[in-house]
Amino acid sequence: MLERLKMGNFKSWSAVDLSLGAITGFFGSNSSGKTSLIQFLLMLKQTKDSVDRSLDLDFGGENSLANLGHFENVVHGHDLSKVISWELQWTLPEELVISDPEKGRQSELFRGNRLSIKTSVNEKRGAPSTSFLAYTFNNATFLLTEKQEKTTEFTLKCKSETLKFRFIRQPGRAWTLPGPIKSYAFPDQAKTYFQNSGFLSEFEHEYENFIDKIFYLGPLRDYPKRQYTWAGSKPSDVGRRGERVIDAILAAGAQKEKQNLKSRGKLLQLDAIIGFWLKELGLIHDFSIEEIAEGTNLYQTKVRKTKSSPETSIMDVGFGVSQVLPVIVLLHYVPDGSIVLLEQPEIHLHPAVQSGLADLIVHAATHRNVQVIVESHSEHLLRRLQRRVAEGNIPADQTKLYFCDYKNAASSLTPLELNMFGEIKNWPKDFFGDEFGEIAAIHKAGLERKMKQAK
Repeated sequence: MLERLKMGNFKSWSAVDLSLGAITGFFGSNSSGKTSLIQFLLMLKQTKDSVDRSLDLDFGGENSLANLGHFENVVHGHDLSKVISWELQWTLPEELVISDPEKGRQSELFRGNRLSIKTSVNEKRGAPSTSFLAYTFNNATFLLTEKQEKTTEFTLKCKSETLKFRFIRQPGRAWTLPGPIKSYAFPDQAKTYFQNSGFLSEFEHEYENFIDKIFYLGPLRDYPKRQYTWAGSKPSDVGRRGERVIDAILAAGAQKEKQNLKSRGKLLQLDAIIGFWLKELGLIHDFSIEEIAEGTNLYQTKVRKTKSSPETSIMDVGFGVSQVLPVIVLLHYVPDGSIVLLEQPEIHLHPAVQSGLADLIVHAATHRNVQVIVESHSEHLLRRLQRRVAEGNIPADQTKLYFCDYKNAASSLTPLELNMFGEIKNWPKDFFGDEFGEIAAIHKAGLERKMKQAK
């Protein structure tokens, strides 16, 4: 689970430091920087997935998770003299044990289940260039730093107040070290020039595993279709627009994957779980996917609005079902322990369904150990989260809520103080508009019209 994110000079954020919980929600006005927080994680994901090892940061393109442009578009204030920096801290799914390179595999140098990475990237010759990389594990920090500013030579060090460790050079000529690879990996030379540096690959491997657990669903989702073609593929997710949602459902069904909706409950296939949630949200009575004719690889989604309603296509029951379907599927399709980024999942949904989305998110967080990071404008979703905290369905300290604002040419973040009773102590002014002002204005206007009519 991602525990902490520190970031500097990324888009509208000059600096941000936030802790994350099982559920993390970003709320605020338009263009306040909420989406940029999600885009930052997407940038790291597409950088890791890039086949170009020389690219320190992948800012994406038309078909990428995030299309950010160039360094000048990304750096805060478009100031090329500034450095984009970040620090991530996350918990490992299993304890990591590092052997002492000088004593053999049976020895132990240190162990732990928490890892962090710290990186700085500047602009050099028109491209992003990593100037600093450090991993911290068990109170020891392993750094790759520039020998001098704006050079191409780097130094590998270990800093620790408790661990007595130093990197030992291989005999022979002391070749210079190049910089980091893709902003998170030590260069190959760091592992060959030193006798006891092989364990650095363990940190990079854990980072890649962590990034691979990040999944994303954007705010604009594909329109439903009358029929879908499926040739047996098993996608890793539902696509950024939900375009692979039917593939995911059919793949899970073909592999007989099952889950339960409560502890020790009956194991259900994904299509049954989808049907449960769509009914729970008050959208339809039942849901199914059927092949049009055996061997055609053509499928139709069938729904029934009520128990007595005729079966019909998903296209004929309103837009909301197709918009919420990717959210339901993604939260149940990804592996346990994943991190799911949801951008405005409430779009095109009735307020009651928006409230129900919060229950879906809480269920994924508490029952499947899926960390959910959501960016939303929905007051109904937030109110339901508060209610579930008050009812004890999820602890307040695992529900991190933030209000984003934009002032003085920079975004700012206010942690909302949520207590165990679901109350927010520091509710920002006009958080969801001036509700009481609107009510007062309605009463005032009505009173004035009544007085005119009385005359």
